Amino acid sequence: MTEILVLTAPEEATLPGLEQLPDTVTLKYVSEPESLRAGLRTADILVVTDFRSSILEECWPDSTTIRWVHATSAGIDTLRFAALWHSEIAISNAQGIFNRGIAEYVLGAVLMFSKDFLGNLHYQQQAQWRHRETRLLRQQQVLIVGAGSIGTDVGQLLSTMGMQVTGVARSARAATGFTSIHAQASLPELLPQADFVVITAPLTPTTEGLFDNAMFAAIKPGAYLINVGRGPIVCTDALMQALDSGQLAGAALDVLEEEPLPAEHPLWAKPNVMISAHMAGDFIGWREALGQQFVENFSRWQKGEVLLNPVTR
Repeated sequence: MTEILVLTAPEEATLPGLEQLPDTVTLKYVSEPESLRAGLRTADILVVTDFRSSILEECWPDSTTIRWVHATSAGIDTLRFAALWHSEIAISNAQGIFNRGIAEYVLGAVLMFSKDFLGNLHYQQQAQWRHRETRLLRQQQVLIVGAGSIGTDVGQLLSTMGMQVTGVARSARAATGFTSIHAQASLPELLPQADFVVITAPLTPTTEGLFDNAMFAAIKPGAYLINVGRGPIVCTDALMQALDSGQLAGAALDVLEEEPLPAEHPLWAKPNVMISAHMAGDFIGWREALGQQFVENFSRWQKGEVLLNPVTR
């Protein structure tokens, strides 16, 4: 028998699709520290569906039977603690599942700002007929910070609209959909050219707090920020200052430094800001797709084959 431990948020019941696993599998769903600690001492595989939870590091035992950890998210920042990260335990993630949804979200945000949909809604609510001119997407400059799997799909979609897409990654390289990809160290020199700055990067020690006051000062005045990566990449206070000063013309924020954003936070009232609840990639049927992906990966694990989406440390 193979025991699979599934770490879920308290409000989540199950992960759809896991019922397709063979009869030789025992599933155990946990959300509380006590049951998690116990499960980590007996289970073979850990599936993490609650990517916001910090209890995994807190509960990780000195000795564990876990041989493979699979995250049902693209980001794996909660798995980067030393006891797991520096172990021989295999780690995989849900790369590919959310790419298209996030790319379409970014395209929608770019269109929203370029065509001033926020202004349309404001004037409609005021019953005002206000004619304006809006931007064409063609030839506008986009800088994607995080030219990985998700960033590549975003870049390819935006480039089909005639936008000029530049990327930033850990190291410079060539990739489809980008005019060029530069190392992250080049970010301050690239920001002054971008009409749109799109963050798709994962949260790592080198990206946490990346967008601070100095980085916002380097941004082209009147540019727009779209963050679909991780909230802590952007310092909220610095973002507020950039919006208040007019350095940023607007922002679309699917992720924030603090989630949920407190109801009293002034970001909610900004007329040039769109906030969504960390949902950019969550299309109808996404949880079923995650379950199906894990079932396929489990079949490979049983056969001793290379796992899908292995995470490199």
